[in-house]
This record gives sequence, structure tokens and C-alpha cells, in this order.
Amino acid sequence: MINFEEELKKFHPSLEVEDAEEAIYNQDLTDMADLLVKMVKESQEAEEQ
Repeated sequence: MINFEEELKKFHPSLEVEDAEEAIYNQDLTDMADLLVKMVKESQEAEEQ
């Protein structure tokens, strides 16, 4: 059986859309495109040497 009092203690309200958007965009995440650009750049630098 669900203990509603215990569940309410665990509850954390979700972020508002603007706050969630800001939290997401402020994270410095590397995606596949960033990795590919880095690999190409490193490859070109290695060929030049």
C-alpha cells in the first residue's frame, strides 16, 4: 500500500520550462560532431608534422 505521507516527503517539484532550458544549455556537453571535428583537426595537425 502506498504511504502518501512518505511519498510527499520525497517529492521535488520539476523545473519550470525556462529554468530547465537554462540548466540544459549551461551544461558543457561534447557531442559526436564536436568529437569528429577534434579528430579531423588532430589528424590534420599530425599530417603536417
